[in-house]
Amino acid sequence: MSVNASNDKLGWIAPKFNLLNIDGNKFSLDQLKGDFGTVVAFICCHCPYVISIAERLGFEAIELKKKSINTIAIMSNDVIQYPDDSFDNMKQFAYKYNFTFPFLYDETQEVAKNYGAVCTPDIFGFDKSLKLMYRGRIDSGVMNSENNEINRELFKAMIKIKEEKIGPNKQFNSFGCSIKWKVNE
Repeated sequence: MSVNASNDKLGWIAPKFNLLNIDGNKFSLDQLKGDFGTVVAFICCHCPYVISIAERLGFEAIELKKKSINTIAIMSNDVIQYPDDSFDNMKQFAYKYNFTFPFLYDETQEVAKNYGAVCTPDIFGFDKSLKLMYRGRIDSGVMNSENNEINRELFKAMIKIKEEKIGPNKQFNSFGCSIKWKVNE
């Protein structure tokens, strides 16, 4: 069932899911959502853009958790075409970057389609009622940037959503590798 989530509009409700976590347990969105907000980040293991933000994503997840805002990562790539994104490699990736949040495997790619995810990383910020209030990048840091002053856009957006019940007016698109869709058989 597709929700037909538009990439350029806010305000839709997060589609439900029940996916396998790297710990071997299945979790639903309702089990994982935060009391004051939820970040859903579509990531993978091989994308250089994801690799460049992985440590910062881990850090922001810890900081947001302190504010009762949970982070969930989902990997939706076709692992046949991209074996670097396999379930075993997901475990290693999460360990390497010290992820303290669930890293779920979207084997059918239905969840990515339902959310309208297009790239890795693709980050969605929902309020406590799972209404989309933020769709953007993690921060102003970019690959190979010498910029030491990074604007923590995701963190600030989620705090604004928690405190003011509204997302930021200015949101910058995330950019990265396209999701690797399965080839139709």
